[in-house]
Amino acid sequence: MSSSSPRPFRFGVQASKANTRDLWVGLAQRCEANGYSCLTMPDHFDDQLAPVPALMTAANVTTDLRIGALVWDNDYKHPAVLAKELATMDVLSDGRLELGIGAGWMISDYEQMGMTYDPAKIRIDRFVEGLKVIKGAMAEGAFSFSGDHYTITNYNGTPKPVQAPCPPILIGGGGKRVLSIAAREADIVGINATMSAGVIGPDAFNTMTAEAVDEKVAIVRDAAGARFNDIEMNVRAFLVSISDDAKQAASGIASMLGVEQQMVEQSPFALVGPTSKLIEDLLERRERWGFSYVIVGADDVDSFAPVVAALNGK
Repeated sequence: MSSSSPRPFRFGVQASKANTRDLWVGLAQRCEANGYSCLTMPDHFDDQLAPVPALMTAANVTTDLRIGALVWDNDYKHPAVLAKELATMDVLSDGRLELGIGAGWMISDYEQMGMTYDPAKIRIDRFVEGLKVIKGAMAEGAFSFSGDHYTITNYNGTPKPVQAPCPPILIGGGGKRVLSIAAREADIVGINATMSAGVIGPDAFNTMTAEAVDEKVAIVRDAAGARFNDIEMNVRAFLVSISDDAKQAASGIASMLGVEQQMVEQSPFALVGPTSKLIEDLLERRERWGFSYVIVGADDVDSFAPVVAALNGK
């Protein structure tokens, strides 16, 4: 990607839990103090805090920190219920919600809860309808909707969000269909590994290479057409290692994952090396792929802060 005026950088933190309120509050406040734009959470049934109350708590103890999920699973709640919760969060945070939503992928969630893990086509069809319901519920006035999975009759969703007509929508994807939907519908497009296996493993790692990301971004660009320049491109860096010895750190990660060292060094899902190298890598990746919204993990809040200080808003 080449642009004479690239979108300014902003950064987020993905967290899932804390053992006490004080630790959770402290994390949110450290995120804000270090210049991070947003605190996000996953939406699973494993060992994590429930995202709605946890994110609302984070908003209550900060002033400017945005909140959101990577991402709410459309299958876990009726979309009208989710829309009411999200609109309430936007109101009570004074308009700081980012609306991340997806079709669901983690098979263990479905198996543990006795929910049918439908084929990807059905889950994605249902997600597309769910997004229409959420938008309809947040829009002014009553709406009706009739689909294969949801039927809404003359429903006026309240409260309405502060960010009208709805908070910024984030859709992440790894496959062509979801990326194409994201390109047409989302304000923020997250480039993900391909999670069709339902677990994180070799199949996912194989789709995290620089070459695979080239293909994913090309899908978004083609599907978005003229609106591509209005999309904020996002990546969640799962592999962050601030180290003076970039080669050794990359080698250790590659060995742990069972992949080639070069893959770790070139993948936008990894940030490995000293601060100066990470800054250079992020600038190059914004030029190549458009990634200006970068999210790191909760363990990286402090070590990654010098990168945020150097690039935030630039």
